[in-house]
Amino acid sequence: MTTPTHPVDHELIQAAAHVARTRCRGDNHTMAAAARASDGRIITAVNAYHFTGGPCAELVLIGAAAAQGAYELDTIVAVGDRDRGVVPPCGRCRQVLLDYFPALKAIVGEVDRIRTVLITDLLPESYVWADHQLEAE
Repeated sequence: MTTPTHPVDHELIQAAAHVARTRCRGDNHTMAAAARASDGRIITAVNAYHFTGGPCAELVLIGAAAAQGAYELDTIVAVGDRDRGVVPPCGRCRQVLLDYFPALKAIVGEVDRIRTVLITDLLPESYVWADHQLEAE
């Protein structure tokens, strides 16, 4: 079965690549993410690595977007430093992105196979946290 793809937002990839190239230095910041908000703005962020763990660039981006009043994201991409190109979200990020933005699209793939897919395609048959929350009485 072939997963349908959506148009690739090359401006978003370029924004993340620019941040990765200019802001990622050393071992603490090695990944950059960019997302397009529903109002068209591009939000960027970098990861905050620490030996105790630390948030990936995609998770930092969720907070940065909220701090800028962008609560609905349309598309996200992560790019590695040292010209590593597009890097797909890790499992934890896939779950968090699905829970926050169930209709989100993610840009993934190798240089010659870049494509945009729904976050649900990256985490099929997933547990959806919101589906299991008790409703307020």
